[in-house]
Amino acid sequence: MTRRHRFYSVFVAISLLLYASPPVSSGADKPPVREDPKVEITPRAKRAGDAAPDVPRGDIRIQSTLVLIPVTVTDPLNRFVTGLDRENFRLFEDKSEQKVTHFASEDAPLSVGLVFDVSGSMGTKLDKSRQAAAQFFKTANPEDEFFLVEFNDRPELVVGFTSRLEEIQNRLTFTQSKGRTALLDAVYLALNTMKKGKKPRKALLIISDGGDNSSRYTESEIKNRVREADVQIYAIGIYEPMSSRGRTPEEMSGPSLLSEIAEQTGGRHFAVDNLNELPDVAAKIGVELRNQYVLGYTPTNLGRDGKYRKVQVKLVQPRGLPPLRASWRLGYYAPTQ
Repeated sequence: MTRRHRFYSVFVAISLLLYASPPVSSGADKPPVREDPKVEITPRAKRAGDAAPDVPRGDIRIQSTLVLIPVTVTDPLNRFVTGLDRENFRLFEDKSEQKVTHFASEDAPLSVGLVFDVSGSMGTKLDKSRQAAAQFFKTANPEDEFFLVEFNDRPELVVGFTSRLEEIQNRLTFTQSKGRTALLDAVYLALNTMKKGKKPRKALLIISDGGDNSSRYTESEIKNRVREADVQIYAIGIYEPMSSRGRTPEEMSGPSLLSEIAEQTGGRHFAVDNLNELPDVAAKIGVELRNQYVLGYTPTNLGRDGKYRKVQVKLVQPRGLPPLRASWRLGYYAPTQ
């Protein structure tokens, strides 16, 4: 065999060995793999016109506050006035005029709590009070949610938030009156329960025959709680006639207590001494909640001091209408963070 043939044979043998036995190596000494430029993925440069990703901006939630003020407008005959525009309202916070940036007058869904008195003094009034609740529910929006708090010696959440009104009405059917009246405690429980409400507008309807004689919380504590809560409160007070000897000291103070609580929130208190009027009054409250204007603004005072800020709404009188009256939430507590 010539030298040339021997060289060629050795070359072929070495090549066969290399292909037949692939090298074994650990991850540490594995040779780097060269990336194929054809499959390399690089982030696309953002162009000026590209939309920002739809991600919540935490700083916006912290730095801006939208205050919503429900407003009811009535004429001299206490009828609701609808059809007004944003230009018919001026809004002030601590006497400084604010720009109304949000305006709505549609029937928006509500979170509603019924606070129902079942104390002993409600005995002969229970049937009409049940009818009043039923009339109020007839004005409901299908998207509303409701809960029921009953109270005598103490309050009890007997039906949590539900859209099934029959659950509440069935419970009211079997209600019996007994015990004393823990009205203030019931309002406190209802305000706490309302924190779980999912709708942007929130309201309580209180049906009671007057004052409190069994609560742990004081009037001042509840009034402060009411001012802190973003909840409208309506109250139907079923009172004995002023000339009645059976009217207790608690019942004597009942009207002023319910009036102050309700009006502070932009709601109203209706005093009833004729039981036959109860269903109509309850229906009127339901209709009022469906015929409110909602004014929204971002306060010019951006301080987060936790202080109470007074709100005032002034009407710009439309031509051709009699003098109008507005009711609104009287203020709110500024955030602290």
